[in-house]
Amino acid sequence: MANHGTTLPTVLVTGSSGFLGQAIARGLIDRYRVIGLDVAKPKHAPAGMETIEIDLTSDEGVSRAVQAARERSGGRIASVVHLAAYYDTTGEDNPRYDAVTVQGTRRLLKALTAVESEQFVFSSTLLVHAPSPEKGAKINEDSPLDPAWAYPRSKAETEALISRERGQIKTVILRLAGVYDEDCRAAFIAQQIARIFERLPTAYLFAGDITAGQPYLHKDDLVDAVVRTVDRRAELPAETVLLIGEEDTPSYEEMQKRIGRLIHGEDWRTLALPKQLTKLGAWVQTEVLDQDTDIKPWMIENSDDHYEIDISRAKTLLGWAPRHNLLDTLPEMIRRLKQDPTDWYAVNKLDPPVVAASDPEIEQAERRLKGPLERSKEDVEAAIERHRSRTLWAPMTNAALGLWLVTSPMTTGLFDPVTAAMPPALGHAVAEPQLRNAGLGVSEIVSGLLVTAFALMGMSRRWRWVQWITASLGVWVMLAPLLFWTTSAAAYAIDTLVGMLIVAFAVMIPPTPGISRRALAADDDIPLGWTYSPSTFTQRIPIVALAFVGLFVSRYLAAFQMGHADGLWDPFFGPGGAPVRNGSEAVVTSWVSKGFPIADAGLGAFAYCLDILAGAIGDRRRWRTMPWMVLLFGLLIVPLGVVSVSFIIIQPPLIGALCTLCILQAAVTVVLIPYSIDEVLATIQYLWGATRAGEPFWRTFWMGGPALSENQTPGADLDRPVFEVLKDFVTGGVSFPWTLAASTLLGALLMTTPLIFGTQPPLYFSDHVVGCLIIMVAVTAMAEVVRPLRFLNVVLGAWIAVSPFVLAGGETPAMVADVAIGLALIVLSLPRGTRSDQHYGGWDRAIV
Repeated sequence: MANHGTTLPTVLVTGSSGFLGQAIARGLIDRYRVIGLDVAKPKHAPAGMETIEIDLTSDEGVSRAVQAARERSGGRIASVVHLAAYYDTTGEDNPRYDAVTVQGTRRLLKALTAVESEQFVFSSTLLVHAPSPEKGAKINEDSPLDPAWAYPRSKAETEALISRERGQIKTVILRLAGVYDEDCRAAFIAQQIARIFERLPTAYLFAGDITAGQPYLHKDDLVDAVVRTVDRRAELPAETVLLIGEEDTPSYEEMQKRIGRLIHGEDWRTLALPKQLTKLGAWVQTEVLDQDTDIKPWMIENSDDHYEIDISRAKTLLGWAPRHNLLDTLPEMIRRLKQDPTDWYAVNKLDPPVVAASDPEIEQAERRLKGPLERSKEDVEAAIERHRSRTLWAPMTNAALGLWLVTSPMTTGLFDPVTAAMPPALGHAVAEPQLRNAGLGVSEIVSGLLVTAFALMGMSRRWRWVQWITASLGVWVMLAPLLFWTTSAAAYAIDTLVGMLIVAFAVMIPPTPGISRRALAADDDIPLGWTYSPSTFTQRIPIVALAFVGLFVSRYLAAFQMGHADGLWDPFFGPGGAPVRNGSEAVVTSWVSKGFPIADAGLGAFAYCLDILAGAIGDRRRWRTMPWMVLLFGLLIVPLGVVSVSFIIIQPPLIGALCTLCILQAAVTVVLIPYSIDEVLATIQYLWGATRAGEPFWRTFWMGGPALSENQTPGADLDRPVFEVLKDFVTGGVSFPWTLAASTLLGALLMTTPLIFGTQPPLYFSDHVVGCLIIMVAVTAMAEVVRPLRFLNVVLGAWIAVSPFVLAGGETPAMVADVAIGLALIVLSLPRGTRSDQHYGGWDRAIV
């Protein structure tokens, strides 16, 4: 083509890097030299097409590009097919409509009048016309113009400009119907299909006349029309306007039924709603709930518009008629959607993650998993053995820690005589201090010997699984000082540290025992439909760090409860009548704390230790390689948060005091929830998908399973710039809409109403309880994947607003404050808030 290209007439195609531009270039390239003009060169240009970069918003840029095209063409330009324009679906005016579409065309025409150009073809839209006056009445090129929104208005303005400024250049205005092909690519049809495919509520609703419709145009028919237009440039009038589209106009109702049958095997029922009601719903969705929607106000306003077109002029002047039909092409569109939903969504500029966990994608995964996996069993075994041989130091270290435990009772004096006061939080009879300590000492000796034996046994390839027994012994070592109510602070500290280290060395150092070979066969670390891995260390480090804060606070409280410390620090709250020094001491020695068989703060510290270990174990694939661990991690965090908040809730009404350190501890546990919940939901989604793909549920649950995604390339984690890592520390799966932040502050304000507004019980108790719940709900809802939880605060806000009228304890200022706070909370809980660009697979649709 390059050898004889200079002997062919030259055609310039603006917007040549786009879908239509490349299709038209391919249609012309056999008989013309095609030069593309676009803001950037295409990644995969048609063979034989060269591209010149052009900026339609710059006089100099347009002039330079046209001159370069003229030089390459060797002189005369046969035709310019002008496709480049600005377009969006908002329906609102945008300065780019004038800058790119209108003024860009003016600049292009001005530059072309300075060179020899035979023809200028402009791609307009049939929407510049007023709709058909009635069903069955066809419009033609002479029918009235009445563009209803910004895009067709810009086209109508450009048509008028071309007529005024064309000079001696012949012009052809092609008023095109919406263009589609077998992949769809028509935005409104793609959205209609997607709504039905996902069974969205909006798929069942329509505003206006459901029997109205618009004609469409197949891509190949468009290319044929353009080629014929260029071929017949000498025969066409100096100014030509042509309607190009299919003569059949399927109604919205007919399209709904066809699509419903093709996708779900059912005639899709569609309810026509009054426009005003639909506008109200769209306004609530966009303005009140702050949600994105593909149904814009201008679409509702023009939903009754019906178009039928007369293409007799195109038949006469071009000899053109469409060879395709939209309804006949729909089956192939839907077949391709069902074959690969994510690819179809990507082609149509929709969100592929939304359907990544859909039935067709799971079926693809099932077929793939029946064949050979990414790595063979032998390759996986070899990798495990390499890891094992390099990390034999870990079980050897555990053997040494076991021996340390055997000797530690002597170093900490657990068998020595001791006299000590009863622990301040003890609420039941226990043995004498010396017997309790001796019991712990015996436990440490026995545990140490067992740890040493099982650690050494686990060094064998055959007995790797016994490292879980070693880990369970480490858990016992952490818990034993609490169960024995030891008087030795040193023994408690040593057992906590050594127990955590035993667990870490047993199962945290790769290779973690018990993971199936199928799970380790792939490196894939991103769940189906997700845009990130919720199990990266970037995601988990903040959780572990916060858990350490909770551990330190709980450990300090436990030291007082067990009699290892003489007092607690509390700068804010008094004892509330208890015979102690402050609120913290009053709470942790209350009848509630004494009702536990062990120190409840110590139990909290133990739970934080498990949080740290469960949060650190496993690699970035653990949402599918260790599902049971992730769910255990979630069960540790979420219930712990609920318990901590519940303990704060009951303090004023049941204990009569507040504890500063307990509030700090509860705050830590509540903050842990939004950062951990995405990983739990990813694991639930994986177990569901893997089971549907034919993987045994319980084997997958305990031993992990294979990758379901086609993308097997793991992303970056800590090996990234520091700023990106720090950003993900804070925003991983979490965003901070100001509405939720304000709701959190309102919850805190409610807890201080006695100080600010003089609230008394029972109204104060209500404010305190509901304030705690509001904070927990708002903070949890900062995790995008559970954002709908914020609606619970609507109910809580309603109660706050009415509570002053049903509960005593508030004067006028307090009543006004509660009503104002309640109403504000309701308003703040309605908007979803700005979403990040992350996606969460099948959970995306829950983010409303």
